[in-house]
Amino acid sequence: MEMIPSFFDNHRGRSIFDPFSSFDIWDPFKADLPGLKKEEVKVEVEDDRVLQISGERNVEKEDKNDTWHRVERSSGKFLRRFRLPEDAKMDQAKASMENGVLTVTVPKKELKKPGDGVKAIEISG
Repeated sequence: MEMIPSFFDNHRGRSIFDPFSSFDIWDPFKADLPGLKKEEVKVEVEDDRVLQISGERNVEKEDKNDTWHRVERSSGKFLRRFRLPEDAKMDQAKASMENGVLTVTVPKKELKKPGDGVKAIEISG
């Protein structure tokens, strides 16, 4: 028996070490969206396990003076999807946007620990 477990030694049937498994939430999802307002961004949940972040940017810049008039238009859409583990509490996900940074936080469900479902049975006789 090893004294120190190998964190990356999955070929012997061990699971990979998760240093964050004891926390109630994962690191929040963060997206830099400079120039966008929260009304221009959508955060949605698909199939109870897929977090989808999407949005559209439309920018129009106009310059005028006495001799010329110039208008530049640009637009673009984005979409990102993240499949979350089964222990994600998607119904309690929260999103906030501050200074062009979108932050999405998803709490974890409590998983049964080994031994939680163990019930002693009295031996008769």
